[in-house]
Amino acid sequence: MTQNPKSTDTDVWVSWEDYNRLIERLALQVYESGWAFDKIICLARGGVRVGDVMSRIFDVPLGILATSSYREAAGTQQGRLDIARYITITDGTLDGRVLLVDDMVDTGHTFNKVREHLREQFPAITELKSAVLWWKGHSKAIPDYFVDKLPTNPWIHQPFEVYDGLRPHQLSPWLRKGGFEAA
Repeated sequence: MTQNPKSTDTDVWVSWEDYNRLIERLALQVYESGWAFDKIICLARGGVRVGDVMSRIFDVPLGILATSSYREAAGTQQGRLDIARYITITDGTLDGRVLLVDDMVDTGHTFNKVREHLREQFPAITELKSAVLWWKGHSKAIPDYFVDKLPTNPWIHQPFEVYDGLRPHQLSPWLRKGGFEAA
């Protein structure tokens, strides 16, 4: 398996194993807080894996809200924020105590707009808290739960980013050379 470069103040490299441990640590933090919630809403795309695992651990319905803002410069610059009109949820509607999860809160722009959107569109939400793996220092939003605060605002190289440049016609040679093993 290929070793990630060493993390620095400007770049944090995350393996799949690290990523899974971060999600577990976040789940434990929420659990130990004693706050009980009825549903989880994750922000797609970055929060889908976090939401899926936490939904399984807490055995609560998972909702997905699609948002998109990092489309510029191959996904490295924030652009116009789009928030989907509808939420996909497995059980009823969005109401009660809701935990909003994502992989990170960067500038806070998306997080603050999504909170506002949820409160406006779903008045049956009685309490809304947030949980992220990473909270960047320049953020204008403050998550209720987080695993790592990153005061230097590094770029986080997540293990699934390798797929950002992989296209269907490249899959056969990719698999022949070992996929992730060779990346």
